[in-house]
Amino acid sequence: MPIYEFKCRQCGKDFEALVIGSRDDINCPQCNSTSLERLMSACAFKSGGSFTPATGSSGCSTCGSHNCSTCH
Repeated sequence: MPIYEFKCRQCGKDFEALVIGSRDDINCPQCNSTSLERLMSACAFKSGGSFTPATGSSGCSTCGSHNCSTCH
């Protein structure tokens, strides 16, 4: 089931929401507005027991991790 990231155009809050069907009504959890912008998310996939960024990069040379905040 897809989880999408949204930004409320009314109050500016960023949040995530589980969207099961195209008819789901999504409201901002802070102000209840339906004026939302769906954001592009960085995605990853699981391969061989570890998560890999969708770009296919293999982490930075200093840590070798796929999910540290300094290289992604």
